[in-house]
Amino acid sequence: MSNRAFVVGTAGHVDHGKSTLVQRLTGIDPDRLQEEKDRELTIDLGFAWLELPDGQSVSIVDVPGHERFIKNMLAGVGGIDAALLVVAADDGPMPQTREHLAILDLLEISTGVVAITKRDLVDPDWLELVAAEMRDTLQATRLADAPIVPVSSTTGDGIDALLAALADVLAQAEESARRGRARLPVDRVFAVSGFGTVVTGTLNGDALEIGQEVELQPEGLRGRIRGLQTHGERVERAVPGSRVAVNVSGIDRDQVERGDLLSAPNWVEPTTMLDARLRLTPAAPRALEQNDPVDFFVGSSERPAYVTLLNDELLQPGTEGWVQLRFETAVPVVDGDLFIVRQASPSMTIGGGRVVNAHPRRHRRFRPDVIAELEVRLRGKPSDLLAQAVSEGPDQLAEFATRLGFERETVVEAAAEAIAEGLLVLLDEVAEGKPAARSVVMDTGAYGALADSLRRDVARFHAQNPLRRGMPREEARSRTGFVPRVFDALMARLQADGVLRDAEDIVASPNFEIRLTDEQEASVARFLTALAAGGYSPPAPDEFDINREVLAVLESRAAVVVVDAGIVYATTTFDAMRDATLAAIDRDGSITLAGFRDLFSTSRKYAQAVLEYFDEQRITRRAGDERIRGRG
Repeated sequence: MSNRAFVVGTAGHVDHGKSTLVQRLTGIDPDRLQEEKDRELTIDLGFAWLELPDGQSVSIVDVPGHERFIKNMLAGVGGIDAALLVVAADDGPMPQTREHLAILDLLEISTGVVAITKRDLVDPDWLELVAAEMRDTLQATRLADAPIVPVSSTTGDGIDALLAALADVLAQAEESARRGRARLPVDRVFAVSGFGTVVTGTLNGDALEIGQEVELQPEGLRGRIRGLQTHGERVERAVPGSRVAVNVSGIDRDQVERGDLLSAPNWVEPTTMLDARLRLTPAAPRALEQNDPVDFFVGSSERPAYVTLLNDELLQPGTEGWVQLRFETAVPVVDGDLFIVRQASPSMTIGGGRVVNAHPRRHRRFRPDVIAELEVRLRGKPSDLLAQAVSEGPDQLAEFATRLGFERETVVEAAAEAIAEGLLVLLDEVAEGKPAARSVVMDTGAYGALADSLRRDVARFHAQNPLRRGMPREEARSRTGFVPRVFDALMARLQADGVLRDAEDIVASPNFEIRLTDEQEASVARFLTALAAGGYSPPAPDEFDINREVLAVLESRAAVVVVDAGIVYATTTFDAMRDATLAAIDRDGSITLAGFRDLFSTSRKYAQAVLEYFDEQRITRRAGDERIRGRG
């Protein structure tokens, strides 16, 4: 099976020939119920499939056209990729034609074909008039450019042209944004003897596989997939965008009903309140008022809801605004879901919109800060918007909250979600493993690339400077271009990941050790012997080819103390000088330069250098021409 699948949904007025056309196209009668066959009236959803001339396999959802069964229509149209809008040539556009078209428009269905059926019952001039009227009807909708194809399900005229038109619009269609993990809104449930519960629906998000654990919402029940079917054939893996029958173990038939949601575990959390952008149709009979009741449809589910108008006194027909919808029973939705709202009496579709926050706090009305955040959320999920902002460079979450117009709590929650999805890396507070407003985050791909780059740079530095402890930290920071707080967070993460070692003023490879050559070790041995013999007037290191880098190695070994350029003492000698100097101060109250020179029988050069070093280390403190005990 292709990794890309399409679902086409019929739409149109009752008795305009939708089911007959589906049977002509597919050879499958979509009417399952005996009552439908007896009355020749589609009551519930029907399903069929076909292969288009280009080889594309397509699922078809056939919906009822009668106004009394519009709720059944809504249960099947939510997951479609394209519409097959059916209009009878002998009637033209009728009330349910327009209502179905409004529903398709509210659900942002922009791909489709219009089939004018029963072309064999009218003359060419009438057919042309109906096609023109239909084109006018489409003008204000997303299907304004949909091809119009006259057909006859009785004679077969136009069927090939209709199939070609379907293939053409689907080939040009952009693949639906099937975000997130697997979701299957249940539109049908039944039991099969020996197999157990079977649910059907249109799969969104990710694929489903046999053996996979699934969760039924809003009940929160867990089960496991025993079998999968698509187009009547068993498959090991069902791809998103296809009609799927799922045999589920662990969940009884009487625990499932239409409107439930089968999903990957621990993803969809049902809600009793959501924020949304709501658009009323121009045909809505009146303005929507605060606390008005509506019927809410999303996926295959239906819930009664009450409306809080967040920024309007009234929401007029043909306009849109921000609302908070409240439910008495939980509904399984995620951010970005499209929905329809209807009024109960008289029953009719009045609008629809998009969920922008499935788990909001309860808002007070007419709050500019609330509206501002909702406007930002409308552009996408907070976690996606945050990830996009972070891709331009890492920073603290508090800074991103300001840039995006989010509250800090919102951006912290978004960061946790983006980190769980692998979009972002938390740089600091690695031990805690969860973000806070002060946390620094970075794009995952950018972090990996920068970690590799810095690892190579530091390794190259070691190769070129084998006697230095590592690259100066400031040099490493300058290579990243990061401000200190971001660089500090980066180094914390790199050290935690074992990429680099962050040691105060230098950055090094984790296992790097300074190693002198055999020749250098020989020079060091001669130099240390000479230092011991030289006592308080030691030889200069350059007499033994001991450079500054080798001296740094000897300092790291605690073998020498570098007092000044060219003046180096063995550590044991230096310690003896320090102790003797302090003892003299304690005895006499102070010591002069001349007194120090005489105490150690050395020259003024050495005495002055050592005393100044003692001052720097706060071993001694200058008081006029004398030294007294320091605070070090």
